[in-house]
Amino acid sequence: METSYFADIVKKIYQSRLELFTTKTLRDMAEAIPQATFFSMLNRLTSQKVLQKLERDKYLLVGGHVHDFHIANFLYEPSYVSLEAALNFHGVLSQFPYEIASMTPRKPVTKTVDEKTFRYVRIKKSLFWGYDYEKGFLIAQPEKALLDLLYLTSKGLAIVHVDELDVSKLDEARFKKYMKKFPPMKGTDI
Repeated sequence: METSYFADIVKKIYQSRLELFTTKTLRDMAEAIPQATFFSMLNRLTSQKVLQKLERDKYLLVGGHVHDFHIANFLYEPSYVSLEAALNFHGVLSQFPYEIASMTPRKPVTKTVDEKTFRYVRIKKSLFWGYDYEKGFLIAQPEKALLDLLYLTSKGLAIVHVDELDVSKLDEARFKKYMKKFPPMKGTDI
């Protein structure tokens, strides 16, 4: 009987066209399956490499093509990719950072998945804006990513290498508009 449950849930997983799953999402797909059987089947889905466990209650479809930024949003909500990762994505910074940093109004945490580091930096709720939904994930607009970086630098939590930035890719009017929404920043010359 468990084999038919397993085949049914695998079929539903692939038909869903999802690539990231919570335990709740999977449980909803397996509504007819008894609770004890469900958790046994969840272990089987990971051991047979249908799903990869990212962390407690969060899974990735093995063989999917999920962007790391989508995983960053999924691991810790609410959050948006920012700082060097967003600046690189928008072409403002040529160097790709060794970690993917995101801003969140929640407590700061760092998570590691498949040797990739996802860092979540706390920002005031009043500064949690200036991001867009692009290609399936939330990412800071380039002007906001730079301001987030400058803000953290003013607090001694980051370093800006100005010589590595191509500021010609920024919208100057948007940058100035956004800058007015930030508190005064010490040591940033803005």
